[in-house]
Amino acid sequence: MSCSSSSGSEEDDEGIDSYRKGGYHAVRTGDPFAAGRYIAQRKMGWGHFSTVWLAYDTHSSKYVALKIQKSAEQFAEAALHEIEFLLSIADGDPSNSKCVVRLIDHFKHNGPNGQHLCMVLEFLGDSLLRLIKFTRYKGIELNKVREICKCILIGLDYLHRELGIIHSDLKPENILLFSTIDPTKDPVRSALTPILERPEGGALNGGSTMNIIEKKLKRRGRRAVANISLRRVSMGGAAEAPKVTKSLDGIDMRCKVVDFGNACWADKTFADEIQTRQYRSPEVILGSGYSFSADMWSFACTAFELATGELMFAPKSGQGFSEDENHLALMMELLGKIPRKIATGGGRSKDYFDRHGDLKRIRRLKLRPLDRYLVDKYKFCESDAREFSEFLCPLLDFSPEKRPTAQQCLQHPWLNLKTSTV
Repeated sequence: MSCSSSSGSEEDDEGIDSYRKGGYHAVRTGDPFAAGRYIAQRKMGWGHFSTVWLAYDTHSSKYVALKIQKSAEQFAEAALHEIEFLLSIADGDPSNSKCVVRLIDHFKHNGPNGQHLCMVLEFLGDSLLRLIKFTRYKGIELNKVREICKCILIGLDYLHRELGIIHSDLKPENILLFSTIDPTKDPVRSALTPILERPEGGALNGGSTMNIIEKKLKRRGRRAVANISLRRVSMGGAAEAPKVTKSLDGIDMRCKVVDFGNACWADKTFADEIQTRQYRSPEVILGSGYSFSADMWSFACTAFELATGELMFAPKSGQGFSEDENHLALMMELLGKIPRKIATGGGRSKDYFDRHGDLKRIRRLKLRPLDRYLVDKYKFCESDAREFSEFLCPLLDFSPEKRPTAQQCLQHPWLNLKTSTV
C-alpha cells in the first residue's frame, strides 16, 4: 500500500472487523508513537496489511506518513521484507534525489491487538491513479506525461542498475506525486497547525466507527440523488452540461516510486507470479522467468494509461478461454504475433498455445498497430501517435532481453520533445 494522502481504497473504509487481535491498531488523533517522537494527525489511507496516518515528527518538525502494519505474524514478515528494501534504497540515496520513496524510521508499537511494525516515510501527495481520475479518464497532455515518465525512469534506473531491485508491481497507484492535487490536503501548503496532544474525548481512529457509518450513509444519499437525477433526465428533464477536463496547471508533476511490499532482488526472485494483472508482462504469464525488463513492460502500460486515461490491456475471461489467454490475445492484437519460440518456451505455454505458437482457444485477432490505435480511438494527431509509439513499442517487445533499460529510455528523444498545446 502506498503512503499518499489518498492511498488505499478510495471509496470505502477498512471496516471495523479487522480491528482485533492480529489486525489493525486503533489510533486516536494525537496518539504518540516511538516514545512521543511521532504524533498522529489524521488517517490518510489504508490497505489490507496496514493503515497510513499523517503524523508530525517532533524531532524534525516535519509531517511524515506513518504506516502501521497489522500485528499477525504474516503481516509482520511482510513489513520486514519491505523495510529490507527501503533501507537499501535510503542508504544508496543520501541526497534523496532518485525519485524513490524515502524511509525515515521504523519501530515496533505495542497495542491491545498485538505488536505492530511501523514505518515512517516521507510525506508524499496523490497517486497517479488519483491524477488519472482527476482528469476524468481523459488522459494527460503529453508534455506532462513526459515529466512524469522521466521521474519514474530515474527511479527505475536507480533500483535496477544501482541496487539490483525489481519493483514487480509498478502501476499508477504505486507512483506518488511530490504533493497533493488539492493544496488544502497538503499539510505544508495549507499551513496546518500540528496537533501535539490528544483532544479531550478523542475517539479511536478519530471516531473510526462513526466515520465509517456516516460515510456509508453519505454514499447511499449521493447514489439516491444521482438516481433521481438520472430519472429526471430520462423523463425529459434537462441533462447536466458535459463536464470539461480539469486543468492540471499548477500541479507539480514530479513523482516517486513507492510500495516495495512485492519487491525482490534480481538474483533472488521468489514468486512465479508478479505484477498486477493489467500491467503483467507476457513472460510472467507464460512462466518464462523475469528480470528488470518486467518492470519496463509495466512502465510502458503506465505511460499509455497516463496519456489516454484508459488501461492498455483490460483482459477478461470468456466462454471457453481464460483471462490469461485473453490478455495474450490483446497483446498480439496491438503488438503483433508472439514469436513461436517465446510463445511455446514458457512453463505454462501449453496452457495457451499449440505447438505452432497459435492460441488454442482464441483464433480471430483484430490487429491494430499502436500508432493507428492512438489516432483512431484517442484522437492523437499523426505525429504525436507516431512519436509516442516509437517510445513505447520497444518497451513492449515480447523478447524481454530486447527491451531498453531505464537508463537507455532516459536517452530517448521522445522525452525531450515539446508538444504544442495550442
